[in-house]
Amino acid sequence: MKKNVIVIKSYAFALRIVNLYKYLLAEKNEYVLSKQILRSGTAIGANVEEAIGGQLGKDFISKLAIAY
Repeated sequence: MKKNVIVIKSYAFALRIVNLYKYLLAEKNEYVLSKQILRSGTAIGANVEEAIGGQLGKDFISKLAIAY
């Protein structure tokens, strides 16, 4: 099975976002901003996965556009 570069990069990005979230909580005691960063940063991967599951080419493009 061929790996999708977008999936790999969005997953790596989500991992970095989670680490940033943990850092902001532990070191800076930042709660509001860190939660928003976590939600928005991990939503990209969710949108990419949904786009891959799209039925038509237009559906894929539309959902991928939301991810970026």
